[in-house]
Amino acid sequence: MTAPLSIIIPTLNAERSLLRLLPQLFEGLTEGLIAELIFADGGSTDQTLSIAEEAGAKLVSAAKGRGSQLAKGAAEAKGNWLFIVHADSTLPDNWCDTLRDHIEHHPQKAAVFRLAFNDTSLMARITAGWANLRTRFLNLPYGDQGLLIPNALYTKIGGYPDIPLMEDVAIAQNLRGNIRLLDAKITTNADKYQRDGWIKRGTRNLSTLIRYKLGTSPEVLAKSYNRTNHKSS
Repeated sequence: MTAPLSIIIPTLNAERSLLRLLPQLFEGLTEGLIAELIFADGGSTDQTLSIAEEAGAKLVSAAKGRGSQLAKGAAEAKGNWLFIVHADSTLPDNWCDTLRDHIEHHPQKAAVFRLAFNDTSLMARITAGWANLRTRFLNLPYGDQGLLIPNALYTKIGGYPDIPLMEDVAIAQNLRGNIRLLDAKITTNADKYQRDGWIKRGTRNLSTLIRYKLGTSPEVLAKSYNRTNHKSS
Protein backbone atom coordinates (compact mmCIF):
# COMPACT_ATOMS: atom_id res chain seq x y z
CA MET A 1 0.00 0.00 0.00
CA THR A 2 1.27 3.46 -0.84
CA ALA A 3 2.34 5.49 2.20
CA PRO A 4 -0.68 7.70 2.97
CA LEU A 5 0.77 10.52 5.05
CA SER A 6 2.06 13.99 4.16
CA ILE A 7 3.62 15.50 7.29
CA ILE A 8 3.58 19.30 7.36
CA ILE A 9 5.65 21.25 9.89
CA PRO A 10 5.39 25.04 10.12
CA THR A 11 8.88 26.35 10.86
CA LEU A 12 10.52 29.61 11.88
CA ASN A 13 14.04 29.36 13.30
CA ALA A 14 13.16 25.90 14.56
CA GLU A 15 16.55 24.16 14.37
CA ARG A 16 16.70 23.14 18.03
CA SER A 17 13.16 21.78 18.05
CA LEU A 18 13.58 19.93 14.76
CA LEU A 19 16.64 18.08 16.03
CA ARG A 20 14.33 16.54 18.66
CA LEU A 21 11.29 15.95 16.46
CA LEU A 22 12.83 14.52 13.29
CA PRO A 23 14.27 11.35 14.87
CA GLN A 24 10.76 10.52 16.10
CA LEU A 25 9.44 10.77 12.55
CA PHE A 26 11.86 8.12 11.25
CA GLU A 27 9.55 5.48 12.72
CA GLY A 28 6.92 6.57 10.21
CA LEU A 29 9.35 5.98 7.35
CA THR A 30 10.29 2.48 8.49
CA GLU A 31 6.61 1.68 9.07
CA GLY A 32 5.70 2.80 5.55
CA LEU A 33 3.39 5.51 6.85
CA ILE A 34 5.06 8.70 5.59
CA ALA A 35 4.89 9.64 1.91
CA GLU A 36 6.57 13.04 2.26
CA LEU A 37 7.79 15.61 4.74
CA ILE A 38 7.06 19.29 4.12
CA PHE A 39 8.58 22.26 5.93
CA ALA A 40 6.34 25.32 5.56
CA ASP A 41 8.87 28.00 6.45
CA GLY A 42 8.14 31.59 7.42
CA GLY A 43 11.62 33.05 6.85
CA SER A 44 14.08 31.15 9.03
CA THR A 45 17.57 32.59 9.44
CA ASP A 46 19.07 29.72 11.47
CA GLN A 47 19.88 26.19 10.23
CA THR A 48 16.26 25.19 9.60
CA LEU A 49 16.63 25.26 5.82
CA SER A 50 19.80 23.16 5.95
CA ILE A 51 18.05 20.65 8.19
CA ALA A 52 15.19 20.44 5.68
CA GLU A 53 17.65 19.65 2.90
CA GLU A 54 19.50 17.04 4.94
CA ALA A 55 16.22 15.40 5.97
CA GLY A 56 15.00 15.21 2.38
CA ALA A 57 12.04 17.43 3.18
CA LYS A 58 10.22 19.56 0.65
CA LEU A 59 10.70 23.22 1.57
CA VAL A 60 7.83 25.64 0.99
CA SER A 61 8.34 29.35 1.69
CA ALA A 62 5.46 31.51 2.91
CA ALA A 63 4.73 34.76 4.70
CA LYS A 64 5.40 34.55 8.43
CA GLY A 65 2.37 33.27 10.33
CA ARG A 66 1.17 29.71 10.85
CA GLY A 67 -2.02 30.21 8.84
CA SER A 68 -0.11 31.41 5.79
CA GLN A 69 2.58 28.78 6.20
CA LEU A 70 0.21 25.87 6.66
CA ALA A 71 -1.99 26.95 3.76
CA LYS A 72 1.05 26.96 1.47
CA GLY A 73 2.41 23.70 2.84
CA ALA A 74 -0.89 21.84 2.54
CA ALA A 75 -1.34 23.08 -1.03
CA GLU A 76 1.85 21.19 -1.93
CA ALA A 77 0.90 17.96 -0.16
CA LYS A 78 0.26 14.85 -2.26
CA GLY A 79 -0.69 12.34 0.43
CA ASN A 80 -4.21 11.08 1.02
CA TRP A 81 -3.84 12.25 4.62
CA LEU A 82 -2.22 15.34 6.10
CA PHE A 83 -0.58 15.36 9.53
CA ILE A 84 0.19 18.87 10.75
CA VAL A 85 2.58 18.94 13.70
CA HIS A 86 4.42 21.82 15.36
CA ALA A 87 8.20 21.70 15.44
CA ASP A 88 8.35 21.88 19.26
CA SER A 89 6.10 18.86 19.72
CA THR A 90 7.14 15.47 21.08
CA LEU A 91 5.17 12.55 19.67
CA PRO A 92 4.04 9.62 21.82
CA ASP A 93 5.92 6.34 21.43
CA ASN A 94 2.95 4.68 19.73
CA TRP A 95 2.17 7.54 17.34
CA CYS A 96 2.38 5.42 14.17
CA ASP A 97 -0.03 2.78 15.47
CA THR A 98 -2.37 5.50 16.75
CA LEU A 99 -2.53 7.33 13.42
CA ARG A 100 -2.80 4.12 11.40
CA ASP A 101 -5.70 2.92 13.55
CA HIS A 102 -7.55 6.20 12.99
CA ILE A 103 -6.91 6.12 9.23
CA GLU A 104 -8.24 2.56 8.98
CA HIS A 105 -11.29 2.93 11.22
CA HIS A 106 -12.30 6.59 10.85
CA PRO A 107 -11.51 7.41 7.20
CA GLN A 108 -13.88 10.41 7.02
CA LYS A 109 -12.82 12.18 10.22
CA ALA A 110 -10.00 14.41 11.40
CA ALA A 111 -8.21 13.69 14.66
CA VAL A 112 -6.02 15.40 17.25
CA PHE A 113 -3.92 14.15 20.15
CA ARG A 114 -4.58 14.86 23.79
CA LEU A 115 -2.32 17.65 25.01
CA ALA A 116 0.45 17.48 27.59
CA PHE A 117 3.34 19.82 28.46
CA ASN A 118 6.97 19.04 29.21
CA ASP A 119 6.31 20.34 32.70
CA THR A 120 5.00 18.32 35.63
CA SER A 121 3.58 21.23 37.65
CA LEU A 122 -0.06 21.43 38.73
CA MET A 123 -0.68 24.45 36.48
CA ALA A 124 0.70 22.57 33.49
CA ARG A 125 -1.69 19.69 34.16
CA ILE A 126 -4.63 22.06 34.64
CA THR A 127 -3.87 23.92 31.39
CA ALA A 128 -3.54 20.68 29.45
CA GLY A 129 -6.71 19.33 31.05
CA TRP A 130 -8.63 22.44 29.99
CA ALA A 131 -7.38 22.02 26.42
CA ASN A 132 -8.51 18.41 26.36
CA LEU A 133 -11.93 19.27 27.81
CA ARG A 134 -12.28 22.08 25.27
CA THR A 135 -11.50 19.58 22.52
CA ARG A 136 -13.92 16.95 23.77
CA PHE A 137 -16.90 19.19 24.47
CA LEU A 138 -16.39 22.21 22.19
CA ASN A 139 -14.44 20.57 19.35
CA LEU A 140 -11.85 23.39 19.57
CA PRO A 141 -8.37 21.87 19.92
CA TYR A 142 -5.12 23.81 20.12
CA GLY A 143 -2.76 23.68 17.15
CA ASP A 144 -0.22 22.14 19.56
CA GLN A 145 -2.34 18.97 19.56
CA GLY A 146 -1.43 18.18 15.96
CA LEU A 147 -4.04 17.61 13.27
CA LEU A 148 -4.57 14.45 11.23
CA ILE A 149 -7.03 15.06 8.42
CA PRO A 150 -8.01 13.38 5.13
CA ASN A 151 -6.79 15.50 2.25
CA ALA A 152 -10.24 15.30 0.67
CA LEU A 153 -11.89 16.64 3.84
CA TYR A 154 -9.26 19.37 4.14
CA THR A 155 -10.06 20.48 0.58
CA LYS A 156 -13.81 20.26 1.16
CA ILE A 157 -13.76 22.68 4.11
CA GLY A 158 -11.45 25.13 2.35
CA GLY A 159 -8.28 24.32 4.27
CA TYR A 160 -6.35 26.69 6.49
CA PRO A 161 -7.28 30.34 6.08
CA ASP A 162 -4.38 32.62 5.17
CA ILE A 163 -4.45 34.53 8.46
CA PRO A 164 -1.62 35.43 10.89
CA LEU A 165 -3.28 34.03 14.04
CA MET A 166 -6.16 31.77 15.16
CA GLU A 167 -5.77 29.46 12.18
CA ASP A 168 -6.24 26.46 14.47
CA VAL A 169 -9.55 27.81 15.78
CA ALA A 170 -10.75 28.72 12.29
CA ILE A 171 -10.13 25.27 10.84
CA ALA A 172 -11.57 23.58 13.93
CA GLN A 173 -14.79 25.59 13.52
CA ASN A 174 -15.06 24.38 9.93
CA LEU A 175 -14.48 20.80 11.12
CA ARG A 176 -17.05 20.98 13.91
CA GLY A 177 -18.33 17.49 14.61
CA ASN A 178 -15.59 15.88 12.53
CA ILE A 179 -12.69 15.95 15.02
CA ARG A 180 -11.86 12.85 17.04
CA LEU A 181 -9.78 13.04 20.23
CA LEU A 182 -7.12 10.32 20.08
CA ASP A 183 -6.26 8.16 23.07
CA ALA A 184 -2.62 9.28 23.13
CA LYS A 185 -0.79 12.41 24.26
CA ILE A 186 1.41 14.77 22.30
CA THR A 187 3.78 16.85 24.43
CA THR A 188 4.45 20.49 23.67
CA ASN A 189 7.10 22.89 24.97
CA ALA A 190 5.98 24.87 28.02
CA ASP A 191 8.63 27.59 27.73
CA LYS A 192 6.21 30.43 26.90
CA TYR A 193 3.99 29.56 29.85
CA GLN A 194 6.99 29.24 32.15
CA ARG A 195 8.33 32.60 30.96
CA ASP A 196 5.05 34.54 31.21
CA GLY A 197 3.39 32.63 34.04
CA TRP A 198 0.71 29.97 33.56
CA ILE A 199 -2.22 32.11 34.68
CA LYS A 200 -1.11 35.20 32.76
CA ARG A 201 -0.45 33.26 29.56
CA GLY A 202 -3.64 31.23 29.86
CA THR A 203 -5.72 34.36 30.49
CA ARG A 204 -4.17 36.05 27.47
CA ASN A 205 -4.91 33.04 25.26
CA LEU A 206 -8.52 32.89 26.48
CA SER A 207 -8.95 36.64 25.94
CA THR A 208 -7.59 36.30 22.39
CA LEU A 209 -10.03 33.46 21.68
CA ILE A 210 -13.00 35.44 23.03
CA ARG A 211 -12.04 38.53 21.01
CA TYR A 212 -11.75 36.39 17.87
CA LYS A 213 -15.15 34.79 18.49
CA LEU A 214 -16.63 38.27 18.94
CA GLY A 215 -15.35 39.36 15.55
CA THR A 216 -11.94 40.97 16.09
CA SER A 217 -9.84 40.38 12.98
CA PRO A 218 -6.85 37.98 13.13
CA GLU A 219 -4.63 40.81 11.89
CA VAL A 220 -5.53 43.02 14.87
CA LEU A 221 -5.16 40.09 17.26
CA ALA A 222 -1.75 39.21 15.80
CA LYS A 223 -0.44 42.75 16.32
CA SER A 224 -1.57 42.70 19.95
CA TYR A 225 -0.20 39.18 20.47
CA ASN A 226 3.21 39.98 18.97
CA ARG A 227 3.45 43.27 20.87
CA THR A 228 2.80 41.48 24.17
CA ASN A 229 5.28 38.71 23.34
CA HIS A 230 7.94 41.29 22.53
CA LYS A 231 7.45 42.93 25.92
CA SER A 232 7.68 39.55 27.66
CA SER A 233 10.87 38.43 25.93
